[in-house]
Amino acid sequence: MLKQKRVAIMGAGNIAGVMAKTIKKMKHVKCYAIASRDLGRAKEFAKKYGIKKAYGSYEEMVQDPKIDLVYIATPHSEHYQNMKMCIEYGKPVLCEKAFTANAEQAEEVLQLAKEKGVFVAEAIWTRYMPFLSTIRGILSSGIIGAPSMLTCNLGYPLVHVPRMMQPELAGGALLDLGVYTLNFASMLFGTDITRMTSACTMTPTGVDASNSITITYRDGRMAVLNSTMLGTTDRRGIIYGTNGFIEIENINNFESVTVYDNSRRVVKSVKAPKQISGYEYEVISSLNAIERGQLECWEMPHAEIIRIMKMMDELRKAWGIVYPFEETEKEKEMMEEPEVVDEVEVIPVNLENDPMPEVYAEVVEETTATYTPLFVAEVAKSDEQE
Repeated sequence: MLKQKRVAIMGAGNIAGVMAKTIKKMKHVKCYAIASRDLGRAKEFAKKYGIKKAYGSYEEMVQDPKIDLVYIATPHSEHYQNMKMCIEYGKPVLCEKAFTANAEQAEEVLQLAKEKGVFVAEAIWTRYMPFLSTIRGILSSGIIGAPSMLTCNLGYPLVHVPRMMQPELAGGALLDLGVYTLNFASMLFGTDITRMTSACTMTPTGVDASNSITITYRDGRMAVLNSTMLGTTDRRGIIYGTNGFIEIENINNFESVTVYDNSRRVVKSVKAPKQISGYEYEVISSLNAIERGQLECWEMPHAEIIRIMKMMDELRKAWGIVYPFEETEKEKEMMEEPEVVDEVEVIPVNLENDPMPEVYAEVVEETTATYTPLFVAEVAKSDEQE
């Protein structure tokens, strides 16, 4: 019989609640602990979701020896310190997107995890959804001929959410919503980028409210990505080809894929399978990787985490968005640096062909054939949900 794995949640906000409800319906996994900086809030969360342990300190929770995986659901600005703390205590981490506030933080966290031998993953849930393989399979089948362009959008009215408007919490549309559009393009069109241009509108607080990103690939394909926190969008992704186009319903939580020919007639339509919430897949992947002694998930390898973070850094640089804590860190570095006489050339981050190792279908098939996953997306029986 499989030993039940214990997941702890750091942060007691809305997204943490979705994860708690999801885990409650999974087999062989238990939501064991919750931590908030407010003990009262942690206890209230624990009572609501039937969680055994409630902590009023993040550090106190990660010292609990019974925890198998920590899910971090704090604001973007806190991920860097939260993950470092977990790693120092040897706790495997599944951290919400965006992984960190910038690429420098991400590189430091992942280097520390490598040195300590601790598993770390980014909870960009669309990367882990099985339906992604269906979408990729349809695209690679040649049903729409040669793909030439990809468009997608994601938007919700979120200006009323305090953290979204606050630069000190790494707010703005990019790290919360644009990260999904960038990942969508990467998952379907790859990483061989030659150019990236963009535009954005700003909030009075100094973060991006809406943005539009255009990516050009070496083979001539293009991707146009839009995200906004000013209103609701249709959340569709469309891939255009010489013989038709593919439409993906909801790039933020795949619902269906429909293929049209050049006469705009439907030639194929597939609905996504039923799921608990969609969060279960990232938990399953993390636990399976940990069980196999791996330090990353193949669905979102560390190299790809850093690549996406670098892209977002370049976008923010072009828009002139600097988070307050980044300015503080830079000032500290400058104070610690010795005086340099010679002028140093500043070389910008080069996104051209900055790849992650490609995960080809045959490699995935070969890998999955060599082991049996210990944790699967099974829904618990009704008497186990209470």
